[in-house]
Amino acid sequence: MFKVVDGDYLIAILVKVKEDVMKQAVKIIKEVKKAVIGKDDILVKVMEVILAGGNILIEDIPGVGKTTMALAFSKAMQLECKRVQFTPDVMPSDITGFSIYNKATGNFEYREGAGLCNLLLADEINRTSSKTQSALLELMEEHAVTVDGVTHRCPMPHIVIATQNHVGTAGALPLPESQMDRFTVRLTMGYPTVEDEITLLKDRQGVNPLDNVQAVATAYDIIEMKQKVDDVYRHDEILSYIAKLMKATRENEYIKVGVSPRGALAVSNMAAACAFLHKRDYVIPEDIQQIFVDVCSHRIVMNPQARVSGITSSEILEEILKEVPEPTIRG
Repeated sequence: MFKVVDGDYLIAILVKVKEDVMKQAVKIIKEVKKAVIGKDDILVKVMEVILAGGNILIEDIPGVGKTTMALAFSKAMQLECKRVQFTPDVMPSDITGFSIYNKATGNFEYREGAGLCNLLLADEINRTSSKTQSALLELMEEHAVTVDGVTHRCPMPHIVIATQNHVGTAGALPLPESQMDRFTVRLTMGYPTVEDEITLLKDRQGVNPLDNVQAVATAYDIIEMKQKVDDVYRHDEILSYIAKLMKATRENEYIKVGVSPRGALAVSNMAAACAFLHKRDYVIPEDIQQIFVDVCSHRIVMNPQARVSGITSSEILEEILKEVPEPTIRG
């Protein structure tokens, strides 16, 4: 027999379940902090992208902890992680997989590529060919690859963390705007402070920092958290605010190409993830303002006038945030 419970008790149970799910996201960040020192704001944004079901582009110099961060997230969430070091000889089939003839059976059999995992770390994506870069398009957008007319689904959740650096870029192929737009955010980790670097040097004396990272979630937990983020309420005034910000990027005198509708969806989803981490089930303007520049800076194309004036995309977007009136919605 089913036990009948009163409405208030049921609501209390649902609220507790929701709080437990939120706390789990915070636990993941705390575990990753054991391996990545002094980059708390970056870790929060990466967690937001994961909860929003997006992909991450990290533009930075080598050696600042990009790979360590990706591995730490995969370990804390018990996700299958694969890494590809992109070079000119990496083929699209290395990402998508390929069919090979089995002489014993007389059939072609599929061998999966590196892309079919939960978390793919694509190192120095700008150092490979355009064909291989394009192989990531379907993978990032559809979470699937098609080989010989057959579609193969990636395990969920599926996240791509790609890196590129601009040091020694001879022979490198910059990502085209169409592929840049596939990334939810573009982040820069940067150098640590003197204090953080001292801590880093102490912590790594004969110890691998990843050994300290404990698994505190599973793939199923991440999917459940993402569903909670999808349910975060976005008031019509919030959606109107996002649309006005997008319109402002398309009409700005220094911007040649504004943010696409895909970018508007990314802003909405990231704002919902930001609200979720702040233990709210609704979005407020501050959520949008916190993620707006990171989501949009790589999606706009500056005109020659802006480049000559030395104006950066981030500066323009910060000005747009100041100019567009925000709705009067508060938490």
